[in-house]
Amino acid sequence: MARLPKYTLEKNEKKDRWDLKEDVTGRVKKTFETKADATARGVLKKAVGPEGGSVKIQKVRGPYQEERTFPRSRDPKSSPG
Repeated sequence: MARLPKYTLEKNEKKDRWDLKEDVTGRVKKTFETKADATARGVLKKAVGPEGGSVKIQKVRGPYQEERTFPRSRDPKSSPG
């Protein structure tokens, strides 16, 4: 099975928005006005696209809040949660 693309949803303080960035390239894939807009039902799944991926969601300041895998069936079985 191919590796899942990895993304990070983080607060962009300079532009006062939330950015979904590709971890490897650092490019912004999609932007959102609020964290709630980004994490609403199905929004991240659409933003990641049909190939799926793993999204780490950061708190406003500090560590990661959670990680989500799309589609859910590709979540590694050995990972906790």
